[in-house]
Amino acid sequence: MPDVDALIKPLIEFRRDIHAHPELAYKEVSTARKVAEALASAGLKVTTGVGKTGVVASLKVGNGTRSIGLRADMDALPIQEETGLPYASCHDGVFHGCGHDGHTTMLLGAAQYLAKTQQFNGTVHFIFQPAEEGQAGAKAMIDDGLFERFPCDRVYALHNWPDLPAGTIATRPGPIMAAADKFSIRVQGKGGHAAAPHQTPDAILAASELVTQLHTIVSRRIAPTSTAVLSVTQIAGGSSHNVLPGSVSLTGTVRTFDPAVQNAVEKAIRQVIQGVALATGTSISLDYNRYYPATINHESAALRALEVAAGVGNAQLAPEPAFTSEDFAFMLQACEGAYIWLGQGTEQPTIPLHHPHYDFNDDVLATGIRLLVALAEDYLSEKEDRTE
Repeated sequence: MPDVDALIKPLIEFRRDIHAHPELAYKEVSTARKVAEALASAGLKVTTGVGKTGVVASLKVGNGTRSIGLRADMDALPIQEETGLPYASCHDGVFHGCGHDGHTTMLLGAAQYLAKTQQFNGTVHFIFQPAEEGQAGAKAMIDDGLFERFPCDRVYALHNWPDLPAGTIATRPGPIMAAADKFSIRVQGKGGHAAAPHQTPDAILAASELVTQLHTIVSRRIAPTSTAVLSVTQIAGGSSHNVLPGSVSLTGTVRTFDPAVQNAVEKAIRQVIQGVALATGTSISLDYNRYYPATINHESAALRALEVAAGVGNAQLAPEPAFTSEDFAFMLQACEGAYIWLGQGTEQPTIPLHHPHYDFNDDVLATGIRLLVALAEDYLSEKEDRTE
């Protein structure tokens, strides 16, 4: 695809511009406008405001009845950037620390290329999604009629992956990213003088017991052949050295791939809370939020993506899923498809996603564009009746 190379220089400028002007979930107004303008300039039919700030561009060629969706996320993170780059974020506390600026740019490049070459037979929907970072923008687009208004027979998404070398493309059938649950626990005592602990239920002692017991759930309540993570990540309570606080709050996360394991962990958390409350004389409440399901690739879509990727870069079967989460899971619940990792690692020490020194590697823009183009051209080839 020699024409892809001609797109790269202006796309790098585009990527660095939206990197310098990041926007948080559902506030991607400027980003969405820039994307929509670039897509319209390429001759695509553009729809804005899908799922609040999402953008969908459609390109139909020929009389083929198949359709494919290609998705990228647009939002940034509430992190202070510390890269020192000349195109670093202009907005304090807002930063493209997960590479969504690169994802958006690769999908824009694929749209520009396909609009020019039109070497397929069917319809491509380019889905620019808001609010991936914990705010379920994918679900918002679906609830706004995404797949009714823009029907897709298959949908794909790419995410840069710093742990893989640049040029490597990896995916796998089945689970590839974990379900993400958040639990918030409030331990209620009465409060009192620290010198008279016998006069009040001790919320700090109960919370400490909870932390210990919760961290035994995976090792003692879940089968060794299953996979789960439970982490308590926040504890808050108390304001003085000589006062027993009336309440303590705890927050944490659970990550699973199997709904049965997810159910078992939540059930165990509730049982632990009941036991600790009874033993300590406290009152303990739980708010349990299953905010993202597991990202489960459809087998045929994932295997086909690997075959296509072999013609673009170094294709690998991902040996195991990641415990991070992704709201593309909602799209895969509604439509056949797969989530794909695009390596961006270099010889330099790896800087992980969500790190204040992270930056998307512009050297993989062309690989990502070529992969997205190849996926669309392959699925919308003239041989629509082929089997996979």
